[in-house]
Amino acid sequence: MTRRLALVIVGVVVATLLLAGAGTLVLATARARSATEAELRGHAADTAAVIDDLLDTGQAPDTPEGQRLLRLRVRALNQLRALLPFDEITVLVVQPDGSVDVSGLPQQMEGTALDIDDVLRGTVQSGTNDRTAWAAAAASTSGPGGRTYVVVLTERVDAGLGPAVRLFVWAGAITIALGLVAALLLGRHLTRPIRDAAVAARHIAGGKLSTRVEQPPASRTDELADLQRSINDMAATLERSRGLEQQFLLSVSHDLRTPLTSIRGFAEAIGDGAGDPQQAATVIRRETARLERLVADLLDLAKLQSRSFTFNNVALDMAAAVHTAARSAAGAYDRVSVTARASGPLMVHADPDRVHQVLANLAENAAKYARASVTISAAADGADVVVWVDDDGPGIAAHDLPHVFERLYVARHVPERRENASGLGLAIVHELVEGMSGTVHAGSSPSGGARLSFRLPRLMQP
Repeated sequence: MTRRLALVIVGVVVATLLLAGAGTLVLATARARSATEAELRGHAADTAAVIDDLLDTGQAPDTPEGQRLLRLRVRALNQLRALLPFDEITVLVVQPDGSVDVSGLPQQMEGTALDIDDVLRGTVQSGTNDRTAWAAAAASTSGPGGRTYVVVLTERVDAGLGPAVRLFVWAGAITIALGLVAALLLGRHLTRPIRDAAVAARHIAGGKLSTRVEQPPASRTDELADLQRSINDMAATLERSRGLEQQFLLSVSHDLRTPLTSIRGFAEAIGDGAGDPQQAATVIRRETARLERLVADLLDLAKLQSRSFTFNNVALDMAAAVHTAARSAAGAYDRVSVTARASGPLMVHADPDRVHQVLANLAENAAKYARASVTISAAADGADVVVWVDDDGPGIAAHDLPHVFERLYVARHVPERRENASGLGLAIVHELVEGMSGTVHAGSSPSGGARLSFRLPRLMQP
């Protein structure tokens, strides 16, 4: 990636230099053409103003001697052009009848739109042909014999940058070198977090879940910082998931071993003819029910998390459901009192069986930690119906609150309370409530115990 980045940056620099050089050359050429043409127009006008005096030989132009002297004057004038600010001078002689011989024009002016009649009217004409600029002007007075002289000046347009070309080349080379160095340094700086992330990902894939990359400061919000944070969050989540998996295996192993041990012990006792068969049957039935519940919880959670669980949502009075759940819990837990506080109707669109399962799980969880009482309440809260279950137990530690409803959560420190049985009850509550478009929350009750609550959208009556 560093090499590609360097090539891209150097390519951009080179392209920029080429564009800048081409643009500068085009502008310089246009300005050189314009400046040379303007300069020639002035020289042509000045030369035409004195051409009569320069070519006055003192002899009649019709005589051979006069023509010879005229040719010598023109030749001398051309020989002096090295001292003049133009390349070549041509003098056209316009006869009194208007005829003119243009064969003497420089070769560079072939195809130019030189209008002799317009020049004779006093117009200074100019233009460029390829890389040659030209200007033509006529003398203001007629010469000997009624002839008129037309002065044509030409000069090669210097469209180059002159000595600046070498400076431009050196500046371009230095710029490319600096761009290459900057690209390499920037590439290494930018790709270092990516390389570190790649190494960390390989270590994580190899099972080293404690691997972390350098944590960027909170002030950094660029994409690389997001990548580093995502890698660390992923590693922390995977590490925590492994801990939850180990806790799950330990919990399920314990929950399976305990009833199986009881069943096996009483079965052996019955086989040996020892013990009370009636008592053994009661214990076996109770332990079998525990096993069935554990298996059912596992199946329910698997279905919920795979989104293959179906809900039969109907209009349901949550106040009535709360009172029913309180009566069921009061009959199941003799050591605590379970009361309901809800006045209805509090209508929601939910699955009655799943709502009953949610309330039963919350009540069971509260009863396991309550000292004397559990309260199940429901009330309207804006567009929702809120149900909360309070107990007067030891409460939930602050560092455990965000994770109470996670599957098989194990606190980082020794928890003040543990979830019942295999640790699936509250996770099932979370999945069921979310499946019915609701939310769950864990907090503290006014008595100092735990408050587990959920809310569902309220069904407004017409």
